Amino acid sequence: MLTTIGFDADDTLWQNESFFRLTQDRFATLLADHAAPDHLAERLEAAERRNIGHYGFGVKGFTLSMIETAIEVTEGRVPAAVIGELIAAGREMLEHPIELLPAARTTVTALAAEYRVVLITKGDLLDQERKLAQSGLGDLFHGVEIVSHKTSDAYHQIFARHGTGADQAMMVGNSLKSDVIPALEAGSWGVHIPHGLTWALEAADPPLGHRRFHALTSLAALPDLVESLTGTRKG
Repeated sequence: MLTTIGFDADDTLWQNESFFRLTQDRFATLLADHAAPDHLAERLEAAERRNIGHYGFGVKGFTLSMIETAIEVTEGRVPAAVIGELIAAGREMLEHPIELLPAARTTVTALAAEYRVVLITKGDLLDQERKLAQSGLGDLFHGVEIVSHKTSDAYHQIFARHGTGADQAMMVGNSLKSDVIPALEAGSWGVHIPHGLTWALEAADPPLGHRRFHALTSLAALPDLVESLTGTRKG
């Protein structure tokens, strides 16, 4: 039985990583006199890995990691104007309008009429609340969970709170590491819908052969998958 469907937000329902890539390109331009783009990208990724436990996921942690990297690669000589540019870039990311991905609204609308649908996302609380409000999808969800980390225990608790347990739930998202694998570990179905861009810290191997793992090429195909798993449409 399937009663509950969880949706990731960033790069599953709306664009996110593309804005990070554009800002990272701007970062590389600002530091072009001090480090080659590839080297700078490696240093930034290392800083993000170090800082994720302190700052969490999202734009604010990314901005602080850019500033830290700028200080490192310039050996403390980074101009104040560059720091100001990086702060401004982070602020622009936090103010960027939402861009829904294809079929996001129609898919969530269709499944919300038949199942409990829950938004499960991680990142900065204020930023995620802002994006959900701008998306126009908020009223479709039976529950919203903004968490620090997506783990099997988190999915157990969320699907018990908003549904009938993890074994009767499905998690849908673009990240194998955060959306799919821990949901499978919790006993749920895990549906991977790849995005064209994936953050290095979210990389993982697909759990091929797991009986509850499914991969789709688009969100539009999700209702048909759900129907094939349940054998019938409700309502």
